[in-house]
Amino acid sequence: MNFIKRVFSTVIGIFVFLFICFGFLIIIGMLFGSSSKEAVVVKDNSILELKLDFPIKDYAAKTTFKEYPFLDTDEKNGLFDLIYAIDYAATDAKIKGISIDNNFIMAGVSQTKALRDALVRFKESGKFIMSYGDIYSQKDYYLNSVADTLFLNPVGLIEFKGLSTERLYFKDFQEKSGIKMEVVRLGKYKSAVEPYLENEMSDNNREQISAYLNGIWTEIKKDISISRNISTETLNTIAENLESRTPELALKSGLIDKIAYHDEYLNSIKNNIGINNNDELNTVEIEDYASYAANKKPYSIKNKIAVIYTEGQIFYGEGDETYVGQGAVNKALEEARNNDKIKAIVLRVNSPGGSALASELIWREVDLTKKVKPVIVSMGDVAASGGYYIACNANKIFAEPTTITGSIGVFGTLPNVKGLADKWGINAEQVVTNKNAVTYSFFEPMDDGQRAFIKESISSVYDLFTNRVAQGRGMSQEAVHNIAQGRVWTGVDAVTNGLVDELGGLDEAIKYAAKLVEIEDYMTTEYPIFEKDLDKMLQGFGLIQSKEDLIKEELGDENYKILQEVKAMTKQKGVQLMFPFATEIK
Repeated sequence: MNFIKRVFSTVIGIFVFLFICFGFLIIIGMLFGSSSKEAVVVKDNSILELKLDFPIKDYAAKTTFKEYPFLDTDEKNGLFDLIYAIDYAATDAKIKGISIDNNFIMAGVSQTKALRDALVRFKESGKFIMSYGDIYSQKDYYLNSVADTLFLNPVGLIEFKGLSTERLYFKDFQEKSGIKMEVVRLGKYKSAVEPYLENEMSDNNREQISAYLNGIWTEIKKDISISRNISTETLNTIAENLESRTPELALKSGLIDKIAYHDEYLNSIKNNIGINNNDELNTVEIEDYASYAANKKPYSIKNKIAVIYTEGQIFYGEGDETYVGQGAVNKALEEARNNDKIKAIVLRVNSPGGSALASELIWREVDLTKKVKPVIVSMGDVAASGGYYIACNANKIFAEPTTITGSIGVFGTLPNVKGLADKWGINAEQVVTNKNAVTYSFFEPMDDGQRAFIKESISSVYDLFTNRVAQGRGMSQEAVHNIAQGRVWTGVDAVTNGLVDELGGLDEAIKYAAKLVEIEDYMTTEYPIFEKDLDKMLQGFGLIQSKEDLIKEELGDENYKILQEVKAMTKQKGVQLMFPFATEIK
């Protein structure tokens, strides 16, 4: 009896604890919800602080909680919120200049270029940009090189050495562990699955990676050359010989302007705006200013252009701020085409691809929408494979010079543990009514018949993919095949081979859309709006994130990345249209 009482009291205690915790979460949510709505005050003679040491996404995402509307979020720290803030600051009399202070940017190359272009426009207003770094990573330096004056700590360093990337290969590991991936692919450049087939990089893969790395490096050198008045040839020599490895060498090579401590940097800013060194410097952080600037946007009731963001890997499903699903994207496309105030749609694609089925379903919705209103595509860091699939049918496609696109190829992967099962003495036996009843078993090697069925499916998807591209781009299917094969291209090369129409960012795509439908007075409205349920709400409070933080702390950043790649691979179902998205440019 005492045991039953103890169990009962424990259960009651757990329920009371959960109730208290839930109430506590609600109170915190209300507090955070109210604090986020506080007005940002910008003082006269202020400096805009451009600190970008948080993960930058194209779209900060709007989320709604039906049961708890006070938890609704509409953050303004996405890439284009930041860009709008920089553009607005150029016209704001209260902002005297921009300080890029010890920045460790967490953005892709094309995102960094888009921010850099906004800073170039800011300088054209006549206002100054100053930069300070204890350490400039290569991407940081690319952004910071736009500044009028670059400061470097006397014992600091600049990483300027050219671009690189690294791939891991698992063929021997599979043989030793007994865990392998059965792979069927189409396209000689389709390198996403190459690490499972080889122990070394193929010549075709090395060729395409070298091509797009050199293409991106060319754009980076060109932009830095203009800002720093150093020839691209000289920049290449500096990188080749590591002629910026010390502050003194960096100064001599012309990559920086001054070697100084941080207090000297702040005093220089104060002198620039005409205040004494002892006076307080009024600053406003970019995230706060982005919220402030968003409230200053011109408003038009009559005309709107919808910007629909597709950011992340494509999976079959609803989709949220972490991945692209046909559910949320197609709902946004349908709402936009049925809204009379929306005159055109810009589809922002920043995706390495993923599910072939989900890509086809989004393609279909774009096709339906295109018959009602024009759809313009703006490509971000990557719009490859399935990312290109959903883009290819647009009225016009814009890409950044540093965009990675193409990768028109198909693959399928199935995990197999036959070798491991044999080592552990495990044997799988099947009983069937028909010879093809077992489509595939993890515990048996793939036979010729199964491989033929999968290859037939992949061939069908590849044919459909190349046909979609041919229709959308006004090319023959054979011409598409010649530039497909899974080959990856930069935005510059994609314009040359016809996969992209024009180089430019999201702003150029929006301006083109407005011109196409002949409107001058308009505002943009952003989609998708993600609806959250209770489980997602608890995630939003950080309960699951804290678990991930603990795992990351135990494993380290590099091992955590590998874990995430394995986790993403387990979510892939069906035929895949996928760029090797784990490729990181350094």
